[in-house]
Amino acid sequence: MGEMITFPSNGHEASGYLATPEAGVGPGVIVIQEWWGINSHIKDVCDRFAAQGFLALAPDLYNGRVVAEPDEAAKAMMALQLQDASKQMTGAVKELLRRSGGSGVGVVGFCMGGGLAYVLAANQPELVKALVPFYGVIPWPDAEPDYALIQAPIQGHYAEHDDASSPEIVRQLEQRLRSMGKSVEFFIYPGTEHAFFNDDRPEVYHAQSAMQAWDRTTQFLRDTLDD
Repeated sequence: MGEMITFPSNGHEASGYLATPEAGVGPGVIVIQEWWGINSHIKDVCDRFAAQGFLALAPDLYNGRVVAEPDEAAKAMMALQLQDASKQMTGAVKELLRRSGGSGVGVVGFCMGGGLAYVLAANQPELVKALVPFYGVIPWPDAEPDYALIQAPIQGHYAEHDDASSPEIVRQLEQRLRSMGKSVEFFIYPGTEHAFFNDDRPEVYHAQSAMQAWDRTTQFLRDTLDD
């Protein structure tokens, strides 16, 4: 259903995985990778969005690199230059808008990508119309976005057992966003661990919670992007 494409990015060329719905067009959704890269799971998520009528694009922030071991992934994530990643994500937004003909996009990010989704929404508040972080954290202490700039409503999906993004941290962020007047709803799924949505990782995958999160996400995107 999907294919790798290239698109302009701040005077350079970036790449990403694009999944197109049967109708050929649909509301645009940016999918931001986990720390593994554009692997089979992220491609499958894009394909699933396309099957639901969305035009989904996952920018390749690792420029073709895919890793499989946690140590490798941690090194790849720490080597990622936030400024470069921001340019690639912005290029992906503009490419998706060009293809969809819409006025804005939804952004869905997982793990590292969940944190980067906040960054993109703050950097492009006029273009990001819906924000859906899955167990997202900002992995760099000095890279926290200016949350006040975010205009999109936010629906977050988090695990009950997650050292990187504990329920306490999640609720603190939710309250912080609400105090800024943001439209925000965070779900914490009982009995789940970090990456519970990733069905390529049976050791943490939680089918019931993943299905519930998916249904909530697609409905939220339809409701928000159709406005």
